[in-house]
Parts: sequence; C-alpha cells; structure tokens
Amino acid sequence: MTHSSYFEIIGPARSGRWLITCDHASNRVPDEIGPTSSGDLGISPADMARHIAYDVGARGVTIELARLLDSPAIATDFSRLVIDPNRGMDDPTLVRKIYDGSIIPANRHADAAEIERRLNAYYRPYHDAYETLASRQNDTVVVAIHSFTPQLKSRPRRPWQLGVLSAYDKRLTDPLIAAMESDPALLAEADRIGERLCIGDNEPYDGSLPGDAIDQHALHKGRLNALIELRSDLIETPDAQRRWAGLLAPILRTTLATIDP
Repeated sequence: MTHSSYFEIIGPARSGRWLITCDHASNRVPDEIGPTSSGDLGISPADMARHIAYDVGARGVTIELARLLDSPAIATDFSRLVIDPNRGMDDPTLVRKIYDGSIIPANRHADAAEIERRLNAYYRPYHDAYETLASRQNDTVVVAIHSFTPQLKSRPRRPWQLGVLSAYDKRLTDPLIAAMESDPALLAEADRIGERLCIGDNEPYDGSLPGDAIDQHALHKGRLNALIELRSDLIETPDAQRRWAGLLAPILRTTLATIDP
C-alpha cells in the first residue's frame, strides 16, 4: 500500500486490468481547514459521520474488491466537504456550503483563492495519481465504488440495494445490470435481508455528470467503466464490506469476459 498525504494506493503492482476507485473514502479534514485551523469544518461529529462527509463503507468494499480482482485501487483521504474529487473543477458543488440540510461553516466564505488552494493540495494530486494508475496498461477498466443513504431527509426510502451509473458509455454497465438482476448469489443476498432484489439503472443518481472522475479518466479516454453505488446500511461493517465485494467480483469478471474476452 502506498499512502500519500491525502490519498492511498492499494496494490499498485497487481497485474489485473481493473482499477477500483473510491472518490469519497474518508471523512478526514486536514488540520489547515476550518474556522479554528484545527481540522474543524464547524459542523458536528454526527454530521461528519454522515454521508455528507464521505461514502460510508465504500473504502472497505473497494479494498477487498481490488484484492479479489488482483488489481490496484486508489482511495481519497480527505472529506468530500473539503473539496469533492468527483466533481468537475467548474462545478458549483465542488466546495459545498450546504449539504442535505447541513450548513458547512468552514466553506461559507471559501473564495476563488481558497478553492484554488484546495484544488492544488487535495484534488489535483489525487487525480494525477488516478490517471497514472489508469494509464499503466492500455485496456484498464475503471470501476468506481460509492455508497448512498437508505433515505435522504424528507424523502421516500430508496428501494435499491445497489445501483449502476453510466453516462453515454454503456458497454459495460448494460450487461452488468442484466447479469446482476439474474445473479443467484445477489438474489439470495436480497432474500437473506428480507427484500426483493432491486438494481438501480442510473439510480439513485444520474451517471451523467460532466467533469466527474469517470468523465475525466474513463469517458474521455475510451476506457470501459462503471460506477457502482451500494446502499450504505448494507456495508457498514468490515464483514459486510467483504461480503458485498465477494458478490460483485465474480459478476464483474464474468461480464467483462462476455463483452471483451
């Protein structure tokens, strides 16, 4: 494992063609951020433990999935509230001032100079390392792991266990969704938790987000790709993260073999 100041690379020497990524792996706030310059964004510990700060459980799934696929992984080590690496640099939500009902005091007065400083300190180094890993071979397949909350404030409960997001490149995502919907292990897992298997196609979000990480490193480079969203209550523990990685790995392998043998 290679660990920089604000991202980590797992298994850089692995020979598999996959690159597993986790853009929202951590709720860490660097010491120099915040009203008190002590790593405090000015919001409560309870808010920092919520989805607004990071993708709960996604890092553990990423690390185990990369191991099972004998491929490298990269994960951030800064909160999405500091700056969101899964947004384009001109996206108005790059540095959020409010998120799911919570005001972010440390971001309220972040001007262009402060945003540029955060881009240079956190965002650009992560994306530079991401592209270096993606470029290590000509046929890299990028799979981004994210998680979503079972329910946002004042919204209906979300029915999906997982979703597959895509933009205009559906070479991998369409057959992947079809494989998931009929996979015996996933059907059994849904039954085990007392639910009907429900796979979201561009749910709970639309996969078309210009400038996001997949757009930068897969769509514009012609690389096969998928963004997988897992419901966070299903991957809260290390055992659950390993279980879901174990469910995803064979489906990914089989799907890739059918479309790009």
